[in-house]
Amino acid sequence: MVAAMVETQVAASTLCEAFQATVARSGDAVALRTKGDATRITWREYGARVRAIAGGLAGLGVRHGDALGILMCNRPEFNLVDTAAMHLGATPFSMYLTSAPDQLRYLVADSGARVIATERAQLARLRALGLPDVTVIVVDGDGDGEHVLSLAQLAAKTRPDFDFDAAWRAVAPDTVLTLIYTSGTTGDPKGVELTHANMLAELAGMLTLRPIDHEPRIISYLPHAHIADRFGTHYIPILRGGSVTACPDPRALLEHVLDVQPSDFTGVPRVWEKLKAGIEAKLATEAPERRALIHGAIEASLTKVRLEAAGQPVPAELAAGVARAEAMLFTPLRAALGFSQTRAYFVGAAPSTREVLEFFYALGMPICEVWGMSELSCVATAMPVGSTRIGTVGVALPGVELRLADDGELLVRGAIAMRGYRNKPELTRDTIDRDGWLHTGDIAELSADGYVRIVDRKKEILISAGGKNMSPANIEARLKAASLLVGQAAVIGDARPYVVALLVLDPDGAMAFCKARNIDLPLAALVEHHAVRAEIDRAIAAANEQLSRVEQIKRYALLPAEWMPGGDELTPTMKLKRKGIAAKYAREIEALYTDA
Repeated sequence: MVAAMVETQVAASTLCEAFQATVARSGDAVALRTKGDATRITWREYGARVRAIAGGLAGLGVRHGDALGILMCNRPEFNLVDTAAMHLGATPFSMYLTSAPDQLRYLVADSGARVIATERAQLARLRALGLPDVTVIVVDGDGDGEHVLSLAQLAAKTRPDFDFDAAWRAVAPDTVLTLIYTSGTTGDPKGVELTHANMLAELAGMLTLRPIDHEPRIISYLPHAHIADRFGTHYIPILRGGSVTACPDPRALLEHVLDVQPSDFTGVPRVWEKLKAGIEAKLATEAPERRALIHGAIEASLTKVRLEAAGQPVPAELAAGVARAEAMLFTPLRAALGFSQTRAYFVGAAPSTREVLEFFYALGMPICEVWGMSELSCVATAMPVGSTRIGTVGVALPGVELRLADDGELLVRGAIAMRGYRNKPELTRDTIDRDGWLHTGDIAELSADGYVRIVDRKKEILISAGGKNMSPANIEARLKAASLLVGQAAVIGDARPYVVALLVLDPDGAMAFCKARNIDLPLAALVEHHAVRAEIDRAIAAANEQLSRVEQIKRYALLPAEWMPGGDELTPTMKLKRKGIAAKYAREIEALYTDA
């Protein structure tokens, strides 16, 4: 029965076939746009431009199996170029804008790409790399040389005998659809090879467990090199239609939410944490009586959420009070944020705290927590509709098998598992065993009815000097949720007598904090301000109340720095580079122990 349900979600055998069906079905509906309709491309136009770009790429010599690099911010041209390359059976892949020059050189060399699509803002960076025999396509400007072409110049490369329909019909389910280069906390990035069959299995499983209507309205703001953006804002629309609005600057995300009124919205944990902090900061400016009223309504709704989660009855008086709050407070609040028409909310990529999830449930924004990885085509588990269990990441997608290894590592098997790592057969064999189980590196717990709780990364478990196993990610999530001032937290405690933390301020949170207190200091100087220190002390105490004694933060260092994605401390996907942090801040870490 489950297998039959999965098959009905996806009739196509490749993403090319799915795209052509959607173009024929959706016609003049808007497919790609930017805020305020500054750019507006219909599905019919999308299809025509894909045909023209594919012809030009074929004229340049791009063939089935060839890699094509993409280096650009979130913009409609990404979808155009990626989809065109896909129709040739080529392998388009995206590179992070934050990548260092040596990283970009590595990606181009490892992939074998001889064509790179980019934008004017990135052209100088690519030229400085000195890449031999690489043709660059500039999607928003003119070409100025033999190896730098505009989109119009590219289309002019189309040969008269090019057969577009024959090209895309020759694409097979086992053709590599894309490379996802995992940013990695150590070593060179690994190129995850995902086939059309992988992604169609992912789409079928996810849409069976979490149905998405045809014609969704979605915002693309995560990096294109992140599997979550490709899956959620590129491949889903190819199958389901609807419109994708490109948000080139994540700092303007909420402006785009108001513009788009999204039907479905995905945020990494930090997006939800900052949105919660922003709502609370706004509510703090209300008059005392109204503030007390709002606080009481949220607390009542939280009580209802917790009773329902525990399977306990909700008193009629409480239910009636929450219903009044929904009509008078929560519905207008969601409308003010731009979420009045949102049907589904998602979070993934890192641990989320119960407090953040419960807060949004109370506001009528039930967030579906998902878990997955690039090697699994994006999502492997999700919360079934109407069967939420906060604190878990749901159950396996239909068609996906789960089991735990002897050491608690979560193993996954199914059609969503990658073909392998590009140019790394030994690493592929280390990751996918002879029985087809993909070793995820995540330590998990699996309930009798299939719900998964992720404990931590296998290689990141802290073991204190006293032998206690701890999850640094869970402690860090508590710290970040405790105050809008905490931007990033790195917990140290492996083979140590107690746990300490390195903290950096959140620029947006610091701005709001300072504005409310008439503090005018640069970010680096704020770390010494008494009000900031007092708030951080309060946040540490609040987080510690929710941790066991051995997990509690005994000392911390507030660093006068900002950790940026792709820098020394964070990967482009905002994961901590723990070894790099330990080396860079060795002196500060030792001081937290030796000066105690």
